[in-house]
Amino acid sequence: MDRQSTPESAPESRDSLENIAVVGLGTMGTGIAEVLLCAGRRVTGVDISDAAAARATAAVAAATARAVARGRITEEQRRAALARFTASADLTTVAGADLVIEVVPENYELKHEVFTALDALVRPDAILATGTNALSVTRLAADSARPERVLGLHFFNPAPAMKLVEVVSSVLTAPAAVTAVTELARDLGKEPVAVGDRPGFVADGLLFGYLNQAAAMYESRYASREDIDAAMKLGCGLPMGPLALLDLIGVDTARTVLEAMYAASHDRMHAPAPILGQLAAAGLTGRKAGRGFYTYQEPGSSVVVPDAATPAPAAGRDAGRPVRAVGVAGSGTMASGIAEVFAKAGYPVVLAARSLAKADAAKERIAKSLARSVAKGRLTERERQAALDAIAPAGSLDAFAEVDLAVEAVAEDLDVKRQLFAELDKVCRPGAVLATTTSSLPVIACARATSRPQDVVGMHFFNPAPAMKLVEVVRTVLTADDAHATVRSVCAAVHKHPVECGDRAGFIVNALLFPYLNNAIKMVQEHYASLDDIDAAMKLGGGYPMGPFELLDVVGLDVSLAIERVLHREFRDPGLAPAPLLEHLVAAGCLGRKTGRGFREYAKA
Repeated sequence: MDRQSTPESAPESRDSLENIAVVGLGTMGTGIAEVLLCAGRRVTGVDISDAAAARATAAVAAATARAVARGRITEEQRRAALARFTASADLTTVAGADLVIEVVPENYELKHEVFTALDALVRPDAILATGTNALSVTRLAADSARPERVLGLHFFNPAPAMKLVEVVSSVLTAPAAVTAVTELARDLGKEPVAVGDRPGFVADGLLFGYLNQAAAMYESRYASREDIDAAMKLGCGLPMGPLALLDLIGVDTARTVLEAMYAASHDRMHAPAPILGQLAAAGLTGRKAGRGFYTYQEPGSSVVVPDAATPAPAAGRDAGRPVRAVGVAGSGTMASGIAEVFAKAGYPVVLAARSLAKADAAKERIAKSLARSVAKGRLTERERQAALDAIAPAGSLDAFAEVDLAVEAVAEDLDVKRQLFAELDKVCRPGAVLATTTSSLPVIACARATSRPQDVVGMHFFNPAPAMKLVEVVRTVLTADDAHATVRSVCAAVHKHPVECGDRAGFIVNALLFPYLNNAIKMVQEHYASLDDIDAAMKLGGGYPMGPFELLDVVGLDVSLAIERVLHREFRDPGLAPAPLLEHLVAAGCLGRKTGRGFREYAKA
């Protein structure tokens, strides 16, 4: 290739990006260097001092040794890779690079200083990429002598493991530069997603709003840090809870990202929670400092150690009231699943529906589920039969006369639930705990339908109940301590993980999950990114088991809209208003997989 190409041109082929410089050799910079080296590129690293460069060289050597040990590369490939890597504190060594990737701290003045220096050093045809996840790529480009060569190249941490790379264009970026970098990302084994320039881009734009809301939830003492993190891991299948993730990212870094997002959006959901500023000002920035939301064994360690905020062991807690028999009201999927959970744990279960025929049908559904568990080796035939024998179908709530715990799992309609609780109040014996499985309605409204609100508690199972470990235990301002303790103990007895929270819309999981889903819809509505790119970004960049649009179609768009409306009505935050696109799809009858069309179309069964 002609190395003297003019500024109006840009590298057109992957072969032109063979010599790559990485400026900033912290965790992300060394990770990017490792990825490039293992893909056969020659890498020049630059950091603030020779000592920092030496540490980076040692880090790359150690990382590639681990790659050999795990069978990802051979020892010969490792030696060749290390031979292609040089690191120093001399920025002039990047002069011959085809691509320079800047990964210095998230500070505009510092990045601007680096780009100004690079303008005077690199060839006219070189591409300059910033690794920012919060600052304006457009501003950096506009201040550069080569704006058409400047773009964003956002890797995710740890760079060797995470597949996603966001390729960020400004209005000034030449298409050929974007093409060259996109091809490089594919050659590195990554999944590039093309996005425009706005704070947070796709993945962090959705992720940091969710993290911020989790920090605010903890700050308000609505739930403990352990329960918030466990709820999102167990309820949503996330690899890490939000507060632990904030500690990993760095509380100060998260606050910087949120400040940039808020400056662009003026959305209150992006206004950094005050606790982030307080922790950052105190130097409690997370793992790197040895303390953030959690306390760690030492700075840089991932090992959490007990501190003053660590909950008391469960063994020392009140067990509550004795529970010898359980009643489950309802005949749908959730009621059947909950009855199965209790029966497998050895509790006698009365399964009551509006008719005996409906209750028998629900028991038959449980029988099929238990048979599948036997086929998969999860249950023995004897255990299956014992669980099935423990379930007594009934066509009336009168059968709940002797139960110690009554759990309703009927339609998510407040009038229906109030009527049912009024009936439970009449038929259940004094001292029985009455639980609702609502996911969005006020538990106190169910409690006030009875003459014993102190006995009423929320017990929110997740679907499918036999498989999902999480139960949100929701106490109202009137719930008695021993009623609350009873439900916690029962959760442990049926091998579920209880998390405690107060009686407000969404509890923990839905209050954090659905604003994130709503913001994803807004991204599509604003034509910022496609459904596929957003789903890929969250799965590959955030480790989510499903992208937001996959999840919305599974949950049901009508259900999602109802929850969004409840959250908006309770918190009165404009940012929680349901996205108009969601409302339009529901109005059109496009409710997701159950109707064959939602955000995507599905083949009919």
